[in-house]
Amino acid sequence: MDIIVSNMDSTPIYEQITRQIKAKILGGELQPGEALPSMRLLAKELRISVITTKRAYEELEREGLITSQTGRGSFVAPVSSERLREAQLRTVEDHLTGAVQAARLAGLSADEFAELARTLFEEEGL
Repeated sequence: MDIIVSNMDSTPIYEQITRQIKAKILGGELQPGEALPSMRLLAKELRISVITTKRAYEELEREGLITSQTGRGSFVAPVSSERLREAQLRTVEDHLTGAVQAARLAGLSADEFAELARTLFEEEGL
């Protein structure tokens, strides 16, 4: 599994792993029932602690994106359309939060920001 972690990123490594696996699941790259690498193997590949991969897997399990079976490993859980929509909305919200911060730094008003978002939305044909 292609996961890239950076020590230069201010985001904790377990969160970097969690986000990337989550994106692969929600993007359809990882299918329900598909096995994930063992925590030890992933830790070895990324040259990080097993504790870090364990924390990432626990977070994914808490979110209902993976299931773990003692002695068998971790697997992608079935994702309901409702859960998928919630995750997509959270992603949009995260991106909009950054956009709002950038708009404030640029001195845009809420109306100007909304108009810019509306224009971009229409240009993308959405």
